[in-house]
Amino acid sequence: MFTGYPGEGLKRMSLTHRPVDKKDIHFICGFPQSEDELFFMFPKAKFPLSFSQLWDAVAQRSDSSVVELDGEVIAFANFYRWESGGRCSIGNVIVSPAARGRGVGRYLIEQMISLAFEKYQATEVTVSCFNQNVAGLLLYTQLGFHPYAVEERKGRKGVRVALIHMRLSSQEM
Repeated sequence: MFTGYPGEGLKRMSLTHRPVDKKDIHFICGFPQSEDELFFMFPKAKFPLSFSQLWDAVAQRSDSSVVELDGEVIAFANFYRWESGGRCSIGNVIVSPAARGRGVGRYLIEQMISLAFEKYQATEVTVSCFNQNVAGLLLYTQLGFHPYAVEERKGRKGVRVALIHMRLSSQEM
């Protein structure tokens, strides 16, 4: 259980996590506040994120999970690759705008890492992050992820961007 975070007044929070429910999807669709934020979370989606876009992604992925604070959904992620004894790759990571900068993303990624290593006995967990997503890059490196590849992609409006692939080995845990 997460009991605190750096931020306004150092308030105490009790975060929980659980599998996503269909009723959560509408809330999660409101988290990306711009085309850029949606691109970071779900590059193939069109802004604004719709129920059907996200629900279709959930159906194709594994272990879609939410973080709650006092019964309110405030974060979401899943695995787009999940291999027993192999690699689990975290995707669709997003935190509610009202909960950003409070340790919620850290809690979410820590839960996904634990799930990968405990449920799938993964040898490594990977995450990919666009170069413009500074908050994501800093979070992942703070959690022990290391870059292992950089892939050129086309961002919004055809602009060149770098997708940085990062990994955390089970031996590093």
